Parts: sequence; C-alpha cells; structure tokens
Amino acid sequence: MKKNMGSTDKILRIIIAIVIGILYFTGTISGTLGTVLLIVGIIFLLTSFISFCPLYAPFGISTCKKK
Repeated sequence: MKKNMGSTDKILRIIIAIVIGILYFTGTISGTLGTVLLIVGIIFLLTSFISFCPLYAPFGISTCKKK
C-alpha cells in the first residue's frame, strides 16, 4: 500500500468527517442519510490516518507531493 494522499487531502477529509459527526450526533441529519454519511465520515477518517485511498489507486490519482 503506497501512500497516495497529501496533507491537504488528509486535512480536508478529517474536517469533513468531524462536521458529519457533529451533524449526526446533534440530530441535524438522521435516518438512512445520516447513517450513510456517518459511515462515509468514518471511512474518511480511516483513509486519512493510513494516507491511502483505495479509490485513487485504480485511477492512478495521487495527491502526494512528488519526490
């Protein structure tokens, strides 16, 4: 698993995940949409911490700075 996420990408994903979590736990979003968004937020957090997005790999996308 080669890293394919840059720092800006990771920070944006973490911010989005936090916002989704806050909206879900305050009851602003609920039901099926809330559950789906919460799962997406969890996936965003996990991919941010491991610096690898599986959806980037098949398309050859990388937001890491080139060495």
